[in-house]
Amino acid sequence: MEGITIKIAAIYDIHGNLPALNAVLNELADIKPDSIVVGGDIVSGPMPSRTLERIFSLTDKVSFILGNGDREVVMAFDGKPLPSVMSEKGRERTQWVAEQITRSQRNFLSELPTTITFSVDGLGDVLFCHATPSSDEDIFTPLTSQERLATIFANIEQQTVVCGHTHMQFEKQINDKHIINAGSVGMPFADEPGAYWLLLSPKGIEFRRTTFDLEMAAQEIRKSKDPQGNEFAEKNVLEIPTAVEIAKLLERT
Repeated sequence: MEGITIKIAAIYDIHGNLPALNAVLNELADIKPDSIVVGGDIVSGPMPSRTLERIFSLTDKVSFILGNGDREVVMAFDGKPLPSVMSEKGRERTQWVAEQITRSQRNFLSELPTTITFSVDGLGDVLFCHATPSSDEDIFTPLTSQERLATIFANIEQQTVVCGHTHMQFEKQINDKHIINAGSVGMPFADEPGAYWLLLSPKGIEFRRTTFDLEMAAQEIRKSKDPQGNEFAEKNVLEIPTAVEIAKLLERT
């Protein structure tokens, strides 16, 4: 556990979207958080290697946790079979990303922890995980039942837990626990395009959205070598799915 921290920025699910990341980091240069938590699924997108290098260039204190996408990219880099439930498009994306990163970047991803805890002034101990504290791929949404959520978070000591993975900002109160989803910087599900993230401070927990030039970002993504770059630009930058429609879809599956 880290020492007492005044202000933390939680940036989750960047997915190789370098323009979105740059927009958030530009905003954080003014906010000046004490720490930045990068909450997993860093590289699975159009600019994986450059996205990692951009984060490595930060002089602020940065902590990382592992996402399922990062774990799967390492598996593909190592030539291991990918999960059978992964779609063909997902397999193609993961294999392509694995071919873009270096050995040292692969080693960095492979060594990331699954959770990290900070003590935040005014909030107490806060647990950061990618999906849930026990899994990097469990799914819950604003529509998930209280009973299931109570089971997922039953044995967690911390009263505040920050999650990601489902790319939508929301919060739930489960008994004495406050569960927050930070949303997604690079592939958000929301009413408006942008880069979504979380700011924690003695004032509480603040959902943030950073705007940026979407057309310019889409052009940059299209120019990447990502074979799915055009689709990413159209469906994850210029227009995005809403949290409501994705939550309904995830709950059905």
